[in-house]
Amino acid sequence: MKILFLSQYFPPEICAPAARVSELCRYWAEKGEEITVITAFPNHPTGVIPDEYRGKKFMREKVDGFDLMRSWIYPAPNREFFKRLVCFFSFLLSSIYTAIFKAGKCDVVIATSPQIFVGLSGWIVSVFKKAPYVLEIRDLWPESAIELGVLKNRYLIALSRSLERFLYKHADLLVAVSKSIRDAIVQSGIPANRVILLPNGINPELFKPGERINRKRAQIQMKDQFIISYIGTHGMAHGLEVVVDAARILKEDPRFHFLFIGEGAEKKKVIAYSQKLKLENVTFLPSQPKSEIPEWYVASDVCMVVLKDLPVFETVLPSKMFEIMACQRPTLMVARGECAEMVRDSRSGVVVPPGDPARLAEAIRELADNEPGRVEMAQNGREYVLKYYDRRELAGRYLDHLYRLAGKTGKTG
Repeated sequence: MKILFLSQYFPPEICAPAARVSELCRYWAEKGEEITVITAFPNHPTGVIPDEYRGKKFMREKVDGFDLMRSWIYPAPNREFFKRLVCFFSFLLSSIYTAIFKAGKCDVVIATSPQIFVGLSGWIVSVFKKAPYVLEIRDLWPESAIELGVLKNRYLIALSRSLERFLYKHADLLVAVSKSIRDAIVQSGIPANRVILLPNGINPELFKPGERINRKRAQIQMKDQFIISYIGTHGMAHGLEVVVDAARILKEDPRFHFLFIGEGAEKKKVIAYSQKLKLENVTFLPSQPKSEIPEWYVASDVCMVVLKDLPVFETVLPSKMFEIMACQRPTLMVARGECAEMVRDSRSGVVVPPGDPARLAEAIRELADNEPGRVEMAQNGREYVLKYYDRRELAGRYLDHLYRLAGKTGKTG
């Protein structure tokens, strides 16, 4: 089967959409499918295109057995609303051109959010290609932008909601990455038989247990300290100041050290806040290569997932929580909703309400004083994620749906 996959994000960018698309396509290519991915030149979240890609308008690569086409994009940092819109529309237009004139025939078109304009690109391309259209919904847009205060203009809100309804209506198959998102789509009036649940998962060959005392601890000159890490985007959705406040509460206890790894729209703000409090128990590092992320997880004693206390974030399942579980580390979930329930159900960590640094600091103390409990949580998490969220198994299920949609037969097991 020939699959055309549109995604603005792709490695070397380090984010959940990039990992999901690249790993799905690698597994499908291993099964013998013909995959073409159309993506942008990497620039997320800094808005800076690496030197090896700079100045190019189109680039064709062969990656893990499938074709990768990079089309032009106006790069923009993940913090300036107007420039981000220009960035989104630039990829909308260039991806349509690339798909129609350079990608050839296909049996199915997949478009993945974020951002939602990729969905519009996917629909237009599917019309030209006369192929079924699949839309992946990774977050509820525009609700997330509205609740974060990024989207305020009532006319833009109305237009955005109209686009959302249009794409839901015209998708032959909608793929939700959490139960809550699937339920919200169905409640919007879309027939349940057109909406499937295929969550994020993990690559068990990459994310696996390792030695706590490793070269990453040596790199930041930490030996026996109890490391509490946050690894991922430092964005508007996260409210990482609550972690800095917890570090302030624990600053007199030499056992604890907080580690932040990643980039994002709010990183400078979070660093400035930490510096204002004159905290010496906090370290900030830039984004690290994906291949090294597991080592940072296993160098940590506890790994955090942090989200703001907004209704829209109660629907999400951040991909980093699966990675933490797979690396056999306890999860400190600072969030509400479906992700918090998963941590409770799997008995893989501790849940703390968002926005409560005192309770967060207390939870860290309790975890530090309970090594047998941490070991049990870590083991529970790995067993759980391998049982339910192995991306290879999820990729096979996804492929079965695509075969049925395209009216083809094939062995995908």
